[in-house]
Amino acid sequence: MTHASPAPGTGPWVETWLSPARFGVYLNEAGGDRTRALELYRWNSELSCAVLHDLGHLEVALRNAYAAALDATWSGAGHWLDDPASPLRAPLMRTKRGGPRGPRQVDINDKPRKAIDAARSRYGMQAPPGKIIADLSLGLWRYLSSSAHEKTLWVPHLHHAFPPGTNRGQVDRKIGDLHGLRNRAAHWEPLLTAPLTRRMGDLAWVAGLLGPELASFIQHHSEVSALLAKRP
Repeated sequence: MTHASPAPGTGPWVETWLSPARFGVYLNEAGGDRTRALELYRWNSELSCAVLHDLGHLEVALRNAYAAALDATWSGAGHWLDDPASPLRAPLMRTKRGGPRGPRQVDINDKPRKAIDAARSRYGMQAPPGKIIADLSLGLWRYLSSSAHEKTLWVPHLHHAFPPGTNRGQVDRKIGDLHGLRNRAAHWEPLLTAPLTRRMGDLAWVAGLLGPELASFIQHHSEVSALLAKRP
């Protein structure tokens, strides 16, 4: 018969594990109570997992909706993932201001192009489009609704992923905020002061645009609200 080992104390090993600065965030929140601070850290980890669970559903839906919209509207010679004239690949120059060199022209399609090419190098040119699409990160899909892509992507293609009259700027702001939350959760950063109720509302709003049933599914299975109510 096996017995669970007793929980360790909250000695210096915690700072060795988390770093003094990181654990200090939780210590400060717990008023110096080391036991509660460690409980807060454990709770934050559970909360991060719950947030990533919900955001994962949205990420899959968003990339598939964008892919479907591009499949239905792209009429180039090759697939929109690979055709040099594709709005994800054709050079799209914009002026970047600031920095030591001052204003300069940058190709904002450089990162999407490199991400697609990296996926192609992993899976080969014969890999089906779905394999490449699934390999691309939320960071790529997130920026496709930006103002810089309005004329080349949103107007001719991506607005078809949403109900008529959907405001691009509103979609972009909410997806941008959700992407920022995803990055914090994925790197196990503190969510102690994150506006999670608002962000989960944003998630439900975007998901609802992609499909009301999807939004209901995510909300029904979400554990975020229950965890927020159990904060140590």
